[in-house]
Amino acid sequence: MPEEIKRKKKWGDRRDGRLVKMPGLQTVMTALMPHRADCEVFLMDTIDVTDLLDLIDKKNAQDPSVKRTIFHAIIAMSARMVRERPYLNRFVQGARIYERYDISISFVAKRRFEDHAEEALLFFVPKDTDTLDDVSRMVTGTVAETRKSEHATGGVDELLDVFAAMPRLLMMFLIRIIRTLDFFGVNPKFITDGDPNYSTILMSNLGSIRCPAVYHHLNNYGTNSIMMTIGTIREEERRMEDGQKKLRRVLDLGVTIDERIGDGFYFAKSLKLLHYMCAHPELLDRPIGEPSGFEYEQRLS
Repeated sequence: MPEEIKRKKKWGDRRDGRLVKMPGLQTVMTALMPHRADCEVFLMDTIDVTDLLDLIDKKNAQDPSVKRTIFHAIIAMSARMVRERPYLNRFVQGARIYERYDISISFVAKRRFEDHAEEALLFFVPKDTDTLDDVSRMVTGTVAETRKSEHATGGVDELLDVFAAMPRLLMMFLIRIIRTLDFFGVNPKFITDGDPNYSTILMSNLGSIRCPAVYHHLNNYGTNSIMMTIGTIREEERRMEDGQKKLRRVLDLGVTIDERIGDGFYFAKSLKLLHYMCAHPELLDRPIGEPSGFEYEQRLS
């Protein structure tokens, strides 16, 4: 992350983020609407992914040792989006607004594609030097390792199993303590590390099970401010810049955002960046930390 975010910890900062000063409206909103689920903004967007899919197919044909997918590309592009749009990496906790030190992407993976199969919680912190190939290797390797076992073998999944085995009243009592510690930003690392509720973006790849993108609520627990659902790829007739209509492959995204971390104008410009990256998929071969070259002011009309 940028050096200005990696600076020395100051009073009021948390282990996972620095305290930021916001305008009066947003600051007061953290007290008037303290629950994240009460401050949701839902955006449904359709993105042309024809050029992106062509690039993925070409790269997979040239180098089949790395299996690249549209999901991997969305992860890489989302990380670049947050890198260029740092307000998206903010969260509200304890009636204060913070900015994370790191970008983190999390998602849920089924251990087996069966009704009663367990789910695993996966957590990824991309580096500025990562490209699509790096993301694909990480995701593919992590998911494959997770699916070797039908049950949790460590991390947050195993911790959840411990809580689930407790008597109900004891579990509720401990969770109340954890929520109080979280309010003040002093939860132990073994509870928060690897928990998707503490990630920048929590994704659900519904397209992998042939479901459309849907609205998904934010959780009041943790610090996650963005929930993204990814639907199936479908064909749609679109009018191109030259006026001609063409059949294109498109993808629906459902994005739920905590409105207290920014405003609608900021969110709209961020989604425009996603469209730009899909239209210029060659960016995926460049490190996430490099600027995309997107000209915000000229492309918002």
